[in-house]
Amino acid sequence: MTTFATPGTSATSQEGLRILVWHRHGSWATAFVQGPHTYLVPVTADRGPDGRGRSQTVSWPDNAVEVEPGRLRDEDIDVVVLQRPGELELTRLWTGRRPGVDVPAVYVEHDTPRGPAGPDRHPVADREDIPIAHVTHFNQMWWDSGRAPNTVIEHGIVDPGHRWTGTVPHAGVVVNEPVRRSHIAGTDLLPRLSRGAPLDVFGMRVRELPDVLGCDRIIPHEDLPQPKMHAELAARRVYLHPYRWTSLGLALLEAMHLGMPIVAVAATEVVEAVPPEAGAISTRVDTLIDAVTTFTADPDRAREAGNAARRAALRRYSLDRFLADWTALLHEVRR
Repeated sequence: MTTFATPGTSATSQEGLRILVWHRHGSWATAFVQGPHTYLVPVTADRGPDGRGRSQTVSWPDNAVEVEPGRLRDEDIDVVVLQRPGELELTRLWTGRRPGVDVPAVYVEHDTPRGPAGPDRHPVADREDIPIAHVTHFNQMWWDSGRAPNTVIEHGIVDPGHRWTGTVPHAGVVVNEPVRRSHIAGTDLLPRLSRGAPLDVFGMRVRELPDVLGCDRIIPHEDLPQPKMHAELAARRVYLHPYRWTSLGLALLEAMHLGMPIVAVAATEVVEAVPPEAGAISTRVDTLIDAVTTFTADPDRAREAGNAARRAALRRYSLDRFLADWTALLHEVRR
């Protein structure tokens, strides 16, 4: 493994770059485009996976510019930020330039390996011209990055504010496509975890959950716009994170920023992100049920843990640190 250091440079201390980046992960992209650069975001007529364009639900700054694929050959591009293996070929087709050869590139790895225990060689592991930026230290440790230089740039969050009220004595859960991703997302654990409190589940394709799981203590909230979801989530007494296998859910970090106490399965990067005073993490389902019950029954204790969660999130996952790290890496890759 070849590590790739990112020097500590402020996000505004160097000239702005012109960055080609696809809109893939909504919350990550929303944070990424807050920097001092020009972000060229591909857009197609159908706004499909290869051309979602700017966010349609969250306000992005004007320096995130939609560009149709046919115009990209004429655009000045300083760095390409890749997030899927197919974007290597898309860049060549749409810009006429090969990532890492004709134009500097960095590959952001958002996901854990398919694993969990088998070796997984990264799609650009055999390349020395495209560094990999992992979003968690867990990912960096688990992926086989081969000869590719690699580093970690932890998440940064656009702070939604300290909004927790806890007026609804339920647990909030955020998960997209929980039926299809049942084992990874811990969806199958939800009926047991609902013994601690009713569960309000927010996300895409959650409507069918009560019928699929046969549990009337699970209340779906289908695909709310992010600002409304944050407001609704902050009214819940506690945040529950049941994921078994994910890098680190950005919804978890958003809940910490909101000031919510956290109850989470002790898997992947969660054990680093959530300090003991911010809630409870465990691999024992009964322990998680007890924690949900305790926080739901004791608003003062929930408030205290939520305050600790927010302090930890602001300290480790600040937007300023995230943007500074990315600016430093992008300028290094360009050099």
